[in-house]
Amino acid sequence: MGYWVVDDPALVREVLLDPQTFRPDNAVLAHTPLSVKALRVLSGVGFALPPTLANNAGESHRPIRAAVARFFSPARVAAVEPLTRELNAARVTAASKALADGQEVDLVQAIAAEPPALVVLHLLGLTNVDVPALKAWSLDSLELFWGWPDEDRQLELAHSAAEFYAWLRARTTAARKAPGDDLFGVLVGLGLTDEEVCAVGYFLLIAGQETTTQLISTAFQRSLTASAPPADPTRSVEQVLREASSVPTWRRVTAHRTTIGTTELPARAPVLLGLTGHNGPADLAFGLGIHRCLGAGLARLETRVALESTTDLLISARLVEDPPMIDLLSFRAPARLVVTSTAV
Repeated sequence: MGYWVVDDPALVREVLLDPQTFRPDNAVLAHTPLSVKALRVLSGVGFALPPTLANNAGESHRPIRAAVARFFSPARVAAVEPLTRELNAARVTAASKALADGQEVDLVQAIAAEPPALVVLHLLGLTNVDVPALKAWSLDSLELFWGWPDEDRQLELAHSAAEFYAWLRARTTAARKAPGDDLFGVLVGLGLTDEEVCAVGYFLLIAGQETTTQLISTAFQRSLTASAPPADPTRSVEQVLREASSVPTWRRVTAHRTTIGTTELPARAPVLLGLTGHNGPADLAFGLGIHRCLGAGLARLETRVALESTTDLLISARLVEDPPMIDLLSFRAPARLVVTSTAV
């Protein structure tokens, strides 16, 4: 794979807590080198991802993270639970009716896909966002940066990423003309460059919702294939995080010659960390230290609410196929979960 792989949770913890030795410089680099044609498409919109959050171990990281963290404070996250329940309830009702009418339903698209996006946009103060477009941009960007696309597929994905980036540029420009208290207004107020604002928005708007959709989808899959329905949704969420989180790996690169456990690594050695599925704590799925996921509490809340809202539906549904998977270097989840009612 081209990485030094670290699966021992104790060693993963050591790596994550030492960002000066194990730097995040490669955290958002394309796993498959981009073709000249793909790079040309991206450069056409000024696409750039300078160090901001996940890929930043410098002095600018702290103020950027502090500004974004305020949108995800425990109080603000707790306050969106009623909205989360409302969004899930409407979709569960529609899915249940469709199943009762004898239709097949994809639980990913019908329930898991949109609520996380709508909730994070609400928290960030962003309105007039095309949610289906955001979902498509997100999946395409994850494949472009963490997948194995050939040159033809890269070109398709690059056009999608360029479209997303152009949208981010437009929102940034609008925020400079009329600063507000939404995400873009706050980032502009920090004195960040356009490229830095867009870089924060690019991955925050993906990570803030698509990884949660994937976590919910995995929780649904495990419930559908379990011998008995989960009795405690909170415990079920923690079990998914320990065993099969939607973000199973993350990357680091050594700043200099160093040692992990008893293994010596050279300088600039790419490291792949196993975050889940290796008997580690559930919290490890969100990382540790200065780069711990800012949306950990929100992801837990949204997945718990999704499981609570679908308890009856999941009991009375069955999968009609072996679900195809999103299977990327650092992202894994069912791409769809097509079910039918067991009563039909």
